[in-house]
Amino acid sequence: MNIDARYPALSDLKARARRRLPRFVWEYLDSGTGAERARHAGSAALRNIALMPSILHGEITPDLSTTLFERAHPLPFGIGPVGMSGLVWPDAERHLARAAATADIPYTLSTVAAQTPEDIGPLAGDHAWFQMYPPRDETVRRDMLARVRAAGFTVLVLTVDVPVASRRERQTRSGLIQPPRLTPRLMAQVALRPAWAIGMARMGLPRMRLIDSYAGDTSGLPSTAHAGYLLRTSPDRAYLDWLRAHWDGPLMVKGVLDPADVPMLEEAGVDAIWVSNHGGRQFDGAPATIHQLPLIRAATRLPLIFDGGVTGGLDILRAIALGADFVMMARPWQYALAALGPLGLQHLVHILAADMRANMGQLGARRLADLPGRLYPSPAG
Repeated sequence: MNIDARYPALSDLKARARRRLPRFVWEYLDSGTGAERARHAGSAALRNIALMPSILHGEITPDLSTTLFERAHPLPFGIGPVGMSGLVWPDAERHLARAAATADIPYTLSTVAAQTPEDIGPLAGDHAWFQMYPPRDETVRRDMLARVRAAGFTVLVLTVDVPVASRRERQTRSGLIQPPRLTPRLMAQVALRPAWAIGMARMGLPRMRLIDSYAGDTSGLPSTAHAGYLLRTSPDRAYLDWLRAHWDGPLMVKGVLDPADVPMLEEAGVDAIWVSNHGGRQFDGAPATIHQLPLIRAATRLPLIFDGGVTGGLDILRAIALGADFVMMARPWQYALAALGPLGLQHLVHILAADMRANMGQLGARRLADLPGRLYPSPAG
């Protein structure tokens, strides 16, 4: 099979993933909240950003490398966190971590993953990031940080845009509960998706194993208010100060949209800011992240991580042109894994990098640093 001929774009992988996943799993992965305006606004906003082609540059071999936290990265993108990836595809977190290590890109493990830091840290290579939903109890917090550090994670990501559980109506309609349990309604859906069913039969239905180690056994929770909410709090500035004092590696805050919040984050000593609206899963009235990115870029010199609506390499270039230092994607990697298994993850790396190189050739851009100068209209003009 010529994989590039059959699946030349992320959209092809997404379409195949939908055909292979039970409906309740698809709804868990693909849904937002409310009318899903925020869920789709990011892609639409990215498509409206124009870059000006440039001619007579001779042969160009674009350099996609970048540096973040004093570490070299061959590519300016990585794998963002998705809670309970193990529900999307059997053993997903291990597959994602191995693929990240092979490509030498970051993998971000969620607090509410189906595997523990100890399971994943040794597999993720030199760029293992841990996304923290903030535990309320200080004893749990200290132990979690110690486990993450001992497992080899080097970057801590504090998520701040989930102060309460969101509605996620599509997900609720699907009938999913936490921890996952196959009701007769869901079993009927599973019967139509044999590859997913066989994999889950081998692995067993996933649980939030890190959370379970602190919260104990839980059952019957709605999928939008899982066991993680029994432990977490809505953090404040004092919480961030505590984390800064107790984590000796790079610390970033994820879920920032308002440039007015930047001075507080700088004062707290964070090392990077992650511009994100949680994939439209928390607040349907949120602006597209690409609209906020240049405003936050103007407010700080800290590294900026960006996510939201990326569907290909050109979108990564657009985000970098508008001020991002690094781009993370979450759903796309899950689509790729569900579509083709581990091969899909390798193929998505290829799709993104090849798309970036082709478009940089059109732009006459040899380095990522050349991209802001290709914005149209130019910010300076």
